[in-house]
Amino acid sequence: MDDYLKRLSRVARVEHIVIKEGPRDHVETQMLAASADSLRIVLDERGKARRSLELARWIEQHDLHGTKRASLLIGGADGHSESLRKSADECWTLSSFTLQHEIALVILTEQIYRAYSILRNEPYHRE
Repeated sequence: MDDYLKRLSRVARVEHIVIKEGPRDHVETQMLAASADSLRIVLDERGKARRSLELARWIEQHDLHGTKRASLLIGGADGHSESLRKSADECWTLSSFTLQHEIALVILTEQIYRAYSILRNEPYHRE
């Protein structure tokens, strides 16, 4: 993950915030506070699946429309509550599998890097 965050920092402002595991309502309160005033995207197995090219176009569109900040929320062992999912602007899935949150973070970080490489016409992505 650190490698992809370093790569991303060359093309975008990236901030990784870790909220310590605890009671879900306490964790979600902190997530909501940390993601205030941003486009809030919840990662959940029930969310919308995107292909890499779709993610790149999504980033491009939000960039063009002036989106300044997006927060991608990955849940802990208990996942997200229905109320947190409803508070999100979007809900995405990385897989129909339930993923351990550290693995989900690596996958998500790599996919965002891949999307930026697509937008920059770099040879990282092949299709």
